[in-house]
Amino acid sequence: MRRLKSIAVVGVGLIGGSFALAMRRAGAVTRIVGVDRDAQALERAASLGVIDTVTQSASEAAAGADLVFVAVPVRAMGPVLHDVALGLGPDAVVTDAGSTKADVVRTAGEELRERIARFVPGHPIAGRESSGVDAAVADLFRGARVVLTPDAATSPGATALVRSCWEACGARVTEMPATAHDRVFASVSHLPHLLAFALVSEIVSRPDAADLLGFAAGGFRDFTRIAASSPEMWRDIALANREALLEEIDRYCARVAVFRELVARGDASGLQRLMTEARNARRAWPGGKRSSSDE
Repeated sequence: MRRLKSIAVVGVGLIGGSFALAMRRAGAVTRIVGVDRDAQALERAASLGVIDTVTQSASEAAAGADLVFVAVPVRAMGPVLHDVALGLGPDAVVTDAGSTKADVVRTAGEELRERIARFVPGHPIAGRESSGVDAAVADLFRGARVVLTPDAATSPGATALVRSCWEACGARVTEMPATAHDRVFASVSHLPHLLAFALVSEIVSRPDAADLLGFAAGGFRDFTRIAASSPEMWRDIALANREALLEEIDRYCARVAVFRELVARGDASGLQRLMTEARNARRAWPGGKRSSSDE
């Protein structure tokens, strides 16, 4: 890819900071400008060398940038894109890292207006339990998948630029429609996170929670690991993708009801059959192991 003169990173936490570090390591950018609502995080990003320049507003950060990378909670996307539009140059490209896409595309249309052709919706499927710029690493996206969801209004050149940036970060890039993205991730990401939060919430609400957790071992830890993720972020994702997530919750509840009925009937063969099917499918899954809280 061509070396970019300047990238603006709006939100210098784990994802924004890791993107900045990965682009710097790849030699794909000369200058990185950062902005964040948390002044201490912004100064920390500068002290760590994640960004070169600190700015106080998204519009100031966007001014002169070849690429604006927006890594904020999805419910904060509207005000941020509004400010970005105020400083955006005519040839600049904007992309995001939101975990939902249809709502972000709608918001971008409202805020960027005639600049919407320069907006490339994106979603890096990577993360860690730890958040903030101190958790940012240059290899976070190496081997990870990134989904781009351009539509008919998106400039092919803008999409190509964003794709090349992610590939420079070591990511594997896929494209799909925004609505298809949201259906897929409601099932394989948003639902599992909700279930993990719900299980921990249910256990800790009991009077004997301390005793129960004292006996919790690997299975409970594995299942609930992602409940250590950012509540703010996952609240926003759940509400932004509400319809698709509700459909997945209903499907899951229906399947749990099947398992409950088998347990209630003492149906050993039925339980074993479903468990064996699930085990075989899990063993055949080519997704591999990740230690991160995938988004």
